[in-house]
Amino acid sequence: MSFLLGIDIGTSGTKTVLFDEAGNTIASSVEEYPLYQPNIGWAEQDPEDWWKATCMTIRQVIQKGGIDAADIKGVGLSGQMHGAVLLDKNYNVLRRSIIWCDQRSSAECDQITSLIGKERLIEITANPALTGFTASKILWVRNNEPQVYEKVSKILLPKDYIRFKLTGEFATEVSDASGMQLMDIPGRKWSDEVLTKLEIDKGMLGKLYESQEVTGTVNKEASSLTGLKEGTIVVGGAGDQAAGAVGNGIVKPGVVSSTIGTSGVVFAFSQNVSIDPKGRVHTFCHAVPNTWHIMGVTQGAGLSLKWFRDNFCIEEKRTAELMGIDPYMLMDKEAEKVAAGCSGLIYLPYLMGERTPHLDPNAKGVFFGLSAKHEKPDMVRAVMEGVVYSLKDCLEIIREMGVNVSEVRASGGGGKSPLWRQMQSDVFGTEITTINSSEGPALGVALLAGVGAGIYNSVTEACDKVISVKTRQQADMGLNSRYNKFYDIYKRLYISLKKDFADLSSIL
Repeated sequence: MSFLLGIDIGTSGTKTVLFDEAGNTIASSVEEYPLYQPNIGWAEQDPEDWWKATCMTIRQVIQKGGIDAADIKGVGLSGQMHGAVLLDKNYNVLRRSIIWCDQRSSAECDQITSLIGKERLIEITANPALTGFTASKILWVRNNEPQVYEKVSKILLPKDYIRFKLTGEFATEVSDASGMQLMDIPGRKWSDEVLTKLEIDKGMLGKLYESQEVTGTVNKEASSLTGLKEGTIVVGGAGDQAAGAVGNGIVKPGVVSSTIGTSGVVFAFSQNVSIDPKGRVHTFCHAVPNTWHIMGVTQGAGLSLKWFRDNFCIEEKRTAELMGIDPYMLMDKEAEKVAAGCSGLIYLPYLMGERTPHLDPNAKGVFFGLSAKHEKPDMVRAVMEGVVYSLKDCLEIIREMGVNVSEVRASGGGGKSPLWRQMQSDVFGTEITTINSSEGPALGVALLAGVGAGIYNSVTEACDKVISVKTRQQADMGLNSRYNKFYDIYKRLYISLKKDFADLSSIL
């Protein structure tokens, strides 16, 4: 029997999953690692932590699966997007990676916009300059740590550093590279114009592939560390969102995904390049050849609920540990007791600034409407509702761009919660479905590896063979009407607070 391996280098940990050809999960393993925040709005991780976690989880799934590593026909890589891994001429890591949610590079965004021009930048890269993207992080290091930048030989994304460690190859693929802001998105290639104007040497970047193409094979050293057979193919893979979309079957028009992980993402397939001229949503190359996707991102989705859990739900964590269950299950039970709208309590999930639709690194989290009547369960539900309102922001813009939305598939940690799924259905006014696998990005890149290995003829065929709808939840249109009233206030709150956010940031 043949097997496929999907590796997802996430923000909280690396998850490696072993699948058979039918997409069934044979074994999985997760290894966590720390996030470093040396200053407010900063976020860094150590690439060596990712590599250690990758080696450990690969070994564990091979052992758990009880298989011969020679039967693994391909490896796919997924990972958190936008992080900058800087290597010297000896290919050693120069500094911790500045990752996707870091907000320090607003001055560099202004610099990029000035050098290229606001409209021209969107024409080429399909997006305005953002603190989350890699280009501004590279310029921040050049501007603030010149002694580090002068030693840079290679610049890699998180998953592509793992590719280098597995294969010795410096490569990336179009979906993840789209988020570096160094690509010609319509042309699916590096932009010589952007690189020249930003004075970034193209030789520092990896060779660009389509997502299902073979980029290299497992080398001898990686084989000894991971247990994979030397010579096993490694395909391009995808950034976590495109990978999750493939793993959810978002590979044809009409089907949209709503993913609540650390961040929240609404992801829509597009046969053609479609760019929001206001830059509120991202247009990137999809992991399906010669297609694109539109993506709205809210920075602090699952992160908001995790923050609340870690700081205010100590009892729930202890009780869940004794019961052997996930503490989020107990938090769901608390939130279920609260009526929709939380008696006027509204939460803005801007703990790490915001992307869609505000593009504001200064935005902060807010509880609005708090009264003596409110208790902790109200706050739990308000956090969940606030995240869904932020996802509705994304969905509304995608609809405004003319994208047909016939089905929304929920995924990520939020997709596992029936309550959070129902909230999405009621707030969006749309049916919410889930599929037969919850492995998301790991499954997506395993399917890409299957295409690269010749097991499937195309990405679409792989999804058709493996993915099917498992659950359906219908919208309560009465609640939709009620939610819309709170959503209107939610939208106005940011407008009211925008200057206050900026003033506060100037003091900090």
